[in-house]
Amino acid sequence: QVQLVESGGGVVQAGGSLRLSCVTSENINNFNRMGWYRQAPGKQRELVALITTGSSTHYPDSVKGRFTISRDNAKNTVYLQMNSLKPEDTGVYYCGFDRASRTYWGQGTQVTVSL
Repeated sequence: QVQLVESGGGVVQAGGSLRLSCVTSENINNFNRMGWYRQAPGKQRELVALITTGSSTHYPDSVKGRFTISRDNAKNTVYLQMNSLKPEDTGVYYCGFDRASRTYWGQGTQVTVSL
């Protein structure tokens, strides 16, 4: 059974930085795409960063230039570096890895950005 475990969330002031990590129990190269998503209270889960097996990346405009997704194949880990954080970045952050038309999810890590 595929397991994804996120870490690195916390409380940070606006303008600060956090780095999230997502480690998988399987070889990271077995997945087609790896992404970070967030869900704010009362809102739908949204994509904030995506990286493919070829290391192409994609970001929505809301985080472009502030967030960076990267991968360490040796550690089976995907990272999300978040800089210049804003209160609207608050939410539960999930990693989601795609393989064979299925997305595997971690349990989530809370990120709270205060004024």
